[in-house]
Amino acid sequence: MSFYKRIESVWWDYTPKERREATIYIIGIIFYKLGLEAFNGSIITLATNRYDYDALCTDTAPKTFQRVGLMVGLNQACQCVGSILVAPLIRRYPARIILMGAVMLFAVFSAILLVMDACTGGAFAPAALHNDPQKEFHYYGHYNSDVMIPIYCASGLGYGMVELVRRIIPRDIVGGHIKRLRRLDALVHILYEVAGTAGAFCTALALIPRLGNNYAFLVTPIFFAFAALAWFFLGDELFKAEKASEPPGREPAYFRAALSGFLLFLESIWVGARILFSTRKFIWLLPGYSIALHAHRYLENAVAPAIARRYLGNAAWSQVMIGGSNLGELLGATFVAVFNNRVHTPIPWLRMDALMLLITWYLPFWRPRAHHLPDAFYAAASFIPISFGWAAGDVSLAAYIQATLARMENTERNVSPLGAVMAFLYSAYIVLYAVISPLLGNYIDRVYIETGGSGGGGDIHRAIRNVASIQFTVISVLVLVASFVPRGSLALNPWALEEEDLEEDWGTLGPMPSGASILSFQMK
Repeated sequence: MSFYKRIESVWWDYTPKERREATIYIIGIIFYKLGLEAFNGSIITLATNRYDYDALCTDTAPKTFQRVGLMVGLNQACQCVGSILVAPLIRRYPARIILMGAVMLFAVFSAILLVMDACTGGAFAPAALHNDPQKEFHYYGHYNSDVMIPIYCASGLGYGMVELVRRIIPRDIVGGHIKRLRRLDALVHILYEVAGTAGAFCTALALIPRLGNNYAFLVTPIFFAFAALAWFFLGDELFKAEKASEPPGREPAYFRAALSGFLLFLESIWVGARILFSTRKFIWLLPGYSIALHAHRYLENAVAPAIARRYLGNAAWSQVMIGGSNLGELLGATFVAVFNNRVHTPIPWLRMDALMLLITWYLPFWRPRAHHLPDAFYAAASFIPISFGWAAGDVSLAAYIQATLARMENTERNVSPLGAVMAFLYSAYIVLYAVISPLLGNYIDRVYIETGGSGGGGDIHRAIRNVASIQFTVISVLVLVASFVPRGSLALNPWALEEEDLEEDWGTLGPMPSGASILSFQMK
C-alpha cells in the first residue's frame, strides 16, 4: 500500500464528526503556531537590537545577551505558572472555552508591546535602512527596553495556559480510543512543526524586513483571534458527559483549587526527584532529558541570536536558523515514527542527539560575510541535524518515560508518578536555563566589549567557542555517559532496558489524578 493510500485509510477511519472537529482543531493550531513564531522571533530580535541601540545612544557597555537570556528564562518559568493557574479551570469549563480564553489572553499581552511602541513614537521600518546595523533603529518607540522583560514574562503565562489546554483537545475529539488518539496526535505534531518552519522563515524574510522588529508581530493578535474563532466551533459533548456523571457536590473555590494545584506541583517535584534518584533505572533521564532540552533551547534562544547579530549583523536572521531547527525537529519526529518498530528503546536516538551537538564546533572558526543572507541559510542547514537528533531523542524518551512509569501509577496517593517525573525533569531544565543563560549572556557581552564592541567592531568567536562548542561538548559527554547507565544499554540498539518488556499500549491506563499533568504539557 502506498504512503498516500495509507494516510487516506487512516483519515477515513475517523467518524464524520471526528474528521470535522479534527480539521477545525488543526486549522486553529496552524494559525496559533504562525502567530507564535512571529511573536517569539520578533521579540527576541527586537530586544537584541534595542539593547544594542541603547548602549550606542548612551555610550555605555552593551548588556544585550545578559538581558535576552534573563528575559527568555523568566518567560519559560512563567509558562509553568500559567499551566498551574489554568489547571483548576479544566474541571469547571469546556476545554475549548478555556483554550479560546487563554489564546486571547496571550494575544492581549502580545498587543501591549505594539500599543506601547506606537504611543511612544514608534513607526514601521523605513524602506531603505542604513548600511550600518548599529544605527538603523531610530524608528523604535522611545520606552525603557527593560519594560519588555515583565511584558514578555506575562505573555509566558498565556503561553503556558495554551500549551497545557491544547493537549487535552485531541482526547475530547476522539475520546479514549488509543489508536485514533495516537494518529491524531502525530498528525497535529507534524502540521504544527510545518507551520513552525514556515512561520520562522516568513518572520525572518518577509515580516521583519517589511515591518521592522517592533511591528513584525502585528500578525500575532490577528492569527490568535483566527485560532480562537476556529476553536469556537469545536464540540464539548465529552465534557458535558463527564460533568453529568460526576456526583453532585460543591466545587472548591478557584483560588483554593489553584493553591491545591500549586501544592500538588511541589509534591510532584519531590516525588519525581525521589523516583529519579532512587534507582539506576531512572537517574539517567536527568541528563538525557533535562540537560539535552537545555542544550536545544540554548541553541535556539541564545546561540542563534548571538550569531545573527554579531556574526551576520542582522538579528532578524536568527529566525532563519530557527526555521532550520524547526525543520530538523519535524524530520526527527517523523523519522522516529517511521522506524518505531525497529528502534526499540530511546538509547540509539539519545546517542545520536549527543553526537549531533558536536556539529557546533564549526561555529568558532566560521567567518561569514556580514549582511549576507545565504550564510544565514548555511547556519540554518547546520541546525537541521542538531535538532533532528534532539527531536528524535525527545519523542522516544517521552514514550519510554510514559511506558516505564505506567506500572507505578498506583504507588502514590496524591500525584501521578508520571506527572511527578515530568514535573521534576522540566523544572530542572527551567532552573538550569534561568541560571546559566543570563550568566553566559553576560560573558558574551563582556567578550564583545573586550574585543572592541563599544566601537562596533567586537568579535565573539571566542565566546561562541566557550558557550556553544565547549558547553555542548560537555553536555554531549554527559548524555553519552548517561545512555550507558541503565541495564541492557550496552548494545548498539538495545532490545529492552532493565531486562523488562515495555508496555506496547501504555495509553490504555486510566486517567492521571488531578494535578498530575501540570508540566507534562511541554513534552513534544
